Amino acid sequence: MSGISTHILDVTLGRPAADVQVRLEVHEPTGWQVLATQITDMDGRCKELLVAEKVLAGTYRIVFATGEYFAATHRATFYPEVTIVFTVSESRAHYHVPLLLGPYGYTTYRGS
Repeated sequence: MSGISTHILDVTLGRPAADVQVRLEVHEPTGWQVLATQITDMDGRCKELLVAEKVLAGTYRIVFATGEYFAATHRATFYPEVTIVFTVSESRAHYHVPLLLGPYGYTTYRGS
């Protein structure tokens, strides 16, 4: 894998969060610009939101449609959307941004 990728683990159920809409954006002088929109696969992954050749230094964000995910699984949530903003300092490097998700909390880290 290369570029920017993500995956979501539903920690309440102990399994991947499939069918979650994920949007990748980059911050430009005019504001946030959408680069990609994908749906997580059955393994909770978006393996290549952005290919390495297009990854440039800058500020990016991934927006997860968590409210829709929890509604589809008939569960309430405090977070209808999760946004993770991160800095890419090394162009063409791999940036994996996982989301560990529960209805009332979440955490993230830079993965490998």
